[in-house]
Amino acid sequence: MIEKYKESAKWIKEKIKNELPELGLVLGSGLGTLANEIKNPIELEYKEIPNFPVSTVEGHDGKLVFGELEGKKVLAMKGRFHYYEGYTMEQVTFPIRIMKLIGIKNIILTNAAGGLRKDLKAGSLMLINDHINFTGDNPLIGENLDEFGVRFPDMSEAYNKDLRSIVKNVAKDNNIDLKEGVYVGISGPTYSSKAELRMLINIGGDAIGMSTVPETIIANHSGINVIGISCITDCANPEIMHSPTHEEIVKVAEETRPIFIKLVKKIIQGL
Repeated sequence: MIEKYKESAKWIKEKIKNELPELGLVLGSGLGTLANEIKNPIELEYKEIPNFPVSTVEGHDGKLVFGELEGKKVLAMKGRFHYYEGYTMEQVTFPIRIMKLIGIKNIILTNAAGGLRKDLKAGSLMLINDHINFTGDNPLIGENLDEFGVRFPDMSEAYNKDLRSIVKNVAKDNNIDLKEGVYVGISGPTYSSKAELRMLINIGGDAIGMSTVPETIIANHSGINVIGISCITDCANPEIMHSPTHEEIVKVAEETRPIFIKLVKKIIQGL
């Protein structure tokens, strides 16, 4: 696999003229339009990149966009890969290791999520301060790739504490209502039953979704600092929930987009 990672990284470096991105962005369902704000963009279709999977989910465009955003060189993923699509964890997290090889030190992971806490309503933004891996798998199972990290990486601060402080200060300074909590990653593609949701609340979950956790694990293994932000698109609290369609989730994400874009752009300025 290491040769495949190197091949993909070399191809991307050549396409972006060997410029080094300062920041990685992974844009979740309905949030990909932030990439449209990138100046002097170089767009790379996933299907063109050697060894890259291809996103199959509605609302995920399936391309890398390199360019300048708020004065920083960024590499943004418009659409990600999910375990429920039938990809292996290795494929789901493939782009994160590519980001490592092209020199990215910090990454902002975004997602659409269901709010388990009653104050996390549709349209809320939540800074992830920790996660629970409830996918039933781990992207580091198997032979360890020493080129990226150690066999047993520490996950006690999976979402970098110093970067979280910057994000909270940015939100406060710009009057953005930013909640904070624990993200539960599940495999999907089904939404959870009410009994499962009650269990996840009881073990400390605040929001639930089908992404981000595998990427965070690989980023930490690779020495990349992580900021995680959830756009709460529906209430998943079993007492008051309404089971949404994927279209409804994308619609709420799109409606929340202006404040989300403002927050992320201000964060990039502050890094």
